[in-house]
Amino acid sequence: MHEMLEAAGTILDDVVALRRDVHRHPELGLDNPSTQQRIIAALDGLPLAVRAGEGLTSVVADLDGEGSGQPATVLLRADTDALPMTEESGEDFCSVEQGRAHACGHDAHTAMLVGAARLLSDMRDRFAGRVRFMFQPGEEGAGGAPIMIDEGVLDGVDRAFALHITPNLPIGFAGCRAGPMLASTDEISVTVTGRGGHASMPHLCVDPVPPMAAMIGALQTAITREINAFDPALVTVAHVEAGTTHNVIPEIARFEGTIRCVSEGTRDQTREAVERVCASIASAHRCTAEVRIQEGYPVTVNDAGEAARFARACAETLGPDGHVEFPSPVMGGEDFSYLLQQVPGAMAFLGVCPADVEDSLTAPPCHSNRMRLNEDGMAHGVALHMAMALDR
Repeated sequence: MHEMLEAAGTILDDVVALRRDVHRHPELGLDNPSTQQRIIAALDGLPLAVRAGEGLTSVVADLDGEGSGQPATVLLRADTDALPMTEESGEDFCSVEQGRAHACGHDAHTAMLVGAARLLSDMRDRFAGRVRFMFQPGEEGAGGAPIMIDEGVLDGVDRAFALHITPNLPIGFAGCRAGPMLASTDEISVTVTGRGGHASMPHLCVDPVPPMAAMIGALQTAITREINAFDPALVTVAHVEAGTTHNVIPEIARFEGTIRCVSEGTRDQTREAVERVCASIASAHRCTAEVRIQEGYPVTVNDAGEAARFARACAETLGPDGHVEFPSPVMGGEDFSYLLQQVPGAMAFLGVCPADVEDSLTAPPCHSNRMRLNEDGMAHGVALHMAMALDR
């Protein structure tokens, strides 16, 4: 295992160069053609069977082992898309695409997996079976994973692994847990309709603003009173909109937010509560409420055996203290969850806290316009991908 970390160090400059190239040219959603071509070019010359996606700009590359032992197919996944936001990290390789930024580390994921493909290609005499490298667009809400599953990325796969960087964990550490690792991600949109009019005559109107305010508060109460505290739900209202000026009661008020849960049962219960609470409060205020819930990604559930496999790989690669056991799920979401619904596997987090930040918890996190990472940690990511592929 230490040999893998040493090997990863020998190609770190190339991994960093690829990461920075992808970082400068971020692409969104399912359409990442420039990134796709960069991946294909970086894999050129390796003993891989490479194919591009049809319904999205994905890349799948298969490496067949030449060694002895019981054959298995292990899938390693990296996501390739960026976020629709402006970068203000101050790096000299910042995004050159206005309103697009790799602020979630997918550029690093892509480069680390390419590095693992290079090194594993030189080690194919050490394993039987197959390593499948999955480069997936559309993780940031577009749902690229189900499309790739439909196109056969899981055909013959025995287990799957994905690694996500985090600046909020020190370099030299990686974290995982068995069971729920990340939350489901549903979007809620509520439109409250009343009857507008002059602010001086509310008795002649049906004001939608008070019931909207009551709904926002009541949803938080419903969560604490109806949902098991040990199987939590998180409802966040992030966007509120009503009216156009100070002296007009509007006809319509709207709010939007998210529902995040770590079990499918609580997810169903929370969605029912949102619809019931909003409809009841609207009726009490003589308004109507249209509640729309857009189903997002499922709960990401790590297989216990694969989580233990990762803990062992960390100890052997990063050192005996290299693994961090997450005490609770992370409330972000991931469409890697779709893969874990079908094959045993695990998603883990890799520490890449910037070197100039003393406390990793204060580092700008993923999705921050100022997010940065310590690129030395990418060697750890390459080595952990290799360890998960070779471990039996």
